[in-house]
Amino acid sequence: MNPAELTGWLTKIGVPENVVSVGAEADNSWCVLADDEGFEVFWREQGNRYDWARFTSEHVACHYLFGRLAWAQVARGALALEEPAPQP
Repeated sequence: MNPAELTGWLTKIGVPENVVSVGAEADNSWCVLADDEGFEVFWREQGNRYDWARFTSEHVACHYLFGRLAWAQVARGALALEEPAPQP
């Protein structure tokens, strides 16, 4: 998964577009930034970074953030798991 795919999948599960900033820091957003050492993922609020994590792989950084936000959608009831279809 790359950042473009990440934002597409987040939109599909109902995460507002303004909640994620790719390539730039933005307040009240989850940020995904590339630097010389890899990729950073963190929540930024009032100029401060929270829940900061670093990854050497863009793929892993994007999956990490997708997992966090998908779980948040499930926890708040915005995304529900489907019941399995009954077996004949």
